[in-house]
Amino acid sequence: MIPKRLQFLVAPDLPPVQLAEIFKRGGHQLYLVGGSVRDAFLERPVEDFDFATDAHPDRIEELISTWGDAVYTVGATFGTVAARHDGRTVEITTFRDEVYRDDSRKPRVTFSDNIETDLSRRDFTVNSIAVSVADMEPVDPYGGLADLAAGVLRTPLDPEVSFSDDPLRMMRLFRFQATLGFTPDDRTLSAVAGMGERLGIVSAERVRDELNKLMVAPAPGAALFDMVRLKLVEQFLPELPSLAMEQDPHHRHKDVLAHTLAVVDKTSPDLTLRLAALFHDIGKPDTRQFGPGGVSFHHHEVVGARITKRRMKAMRYPRELVDDVSRLVFLHLRPHTLVMGWTDAAVRRYVRDAGDLLEPLNELVRCDVTTANERRERAIQSRIDELERRIDVLGQQEELARLRAPVDGNQVMEYLGIRPGPTVGEIMQILLERRIDEGPYSASEAFAVVREWAIGKGLPDPGGSSPDLEEE
Repeated sequence: MIPKRLQFLVAPDLPPVQLAEIFKRGGHQLYLVGGSVRDAFLERPVEDFDFATDAHPDRIEELISTWGDAVYTVGATFGTVAARHDGRTVEITTFRDEVYRDDSRKPRVTFSDNIETDLSRRDFTVNSIAVSVADMEPVDPYGGLADLAAGVLRTPLDPEVSFSDDPLRMMRLFRFQATLGFTPDDRTLSAVAGMGERLGIVSAERVRDELNKLMVAPAPGAALFDMVRLKLVEQFLPELPSLAMEQDPHHRHKDVLAHTLAVVDKTSPDLTLRLAALFHDIGKPDTRQFGPGGVSFHHHEVVGARITKRRMKAMRYPRELVDDVSRLVFLHLRPHTLVMGWTDAAVRRYVRDAGDLLEPLNELVRCDVTTANERRERAIQSRIDELERRIDVLGQQEELARLRAPVDGNQVMEYLGIRPGPTVGEIMQILLERRIDEGPYSASEAFAVVREWAIGKGLPDPGGSSPDLEEE
């Protein structure tokens, strides 16, 4: 009898039923495995399907060649053939037994001939459950169903063996803790504490991708704290543990690590925003000073932006994401520096500097407030409310999202009779600063500024005429 939670899988338009007949005719076993089985039992949405089979990759490709709208063999070296069918992705992998070489980042893969051995080499028992597509009967040799019910994360073999096979599983443990809300068992955590350095053989790209999945979980804070506590995070983000600083003698600043993780949990699960929350105070340890008034962290946003950029580059993040996250870190204190109110010029400059990161920056600033003092929190939130009102008002009046001078670089070059170069950039910056400080102004006023600049530099007087002035 098919378990109730798996009955949806026998729908004739889904891959399990379709592939079951294909592999049966071909004389091969086929099992649904991994996250799709776990999510089915948890009654979570199942988007993609993963299968395991005794067929080898070339045979898998042969069997599904007419079924798949597209077949991908890029993973065939490791036993995996993928396919797209009716908009769904499936991966079919030969039963395997894989072990990392001690000095290698790539696994040595050997194929197995039974599903039990294959399941033993998977990361956690909750992912070591298979379902035979022939009759939808579960195969659960390592107690994964019981662990699903209990919300426990543990490895099917000794954790030292599982983590040695693929050290990235240590990070994956905490990703599942954050995404599923499950609890790692003590023995598994002890293995992480003793094997963290082995993560060093894993490529920066794989570590980065695993961290990304963790960061967009509903609440990553507790999992991140455990990675700090067990020293695993030192292998890829060694600056983070330093945030667990001792308080100053007067206890006038909070634990920066606890604050950081609280901010991460408060922000929306957007990767750029979450990474900015993780890094926003990363410069504090390097800028901490004690004085008569207590502890201070002057310019920690400047230092933090620099550290953020360096660390994210080391983790092979795309340049655009590195720039966005470091810019958010650099700007996250800006609203707090304007406690006396928002002038028009200050609002324009804030919008210009934030650019297309304005909304995430405002959210980061709001979430950065973790004080238990309700009066202080209300005051800070009120200032941010006022800032957003000022942005709305000026935005309606001046098109703040398109802040620019009333003339462009080509017009300036024609007016002065100069060629492209740093001089043009210098003039355009002067014109933009005036736009920010004083609001909209005309092209004739812009050319007057350019003329005054040129005369002050000892350049020939360009005169008062220009194509733009004549048109006016």
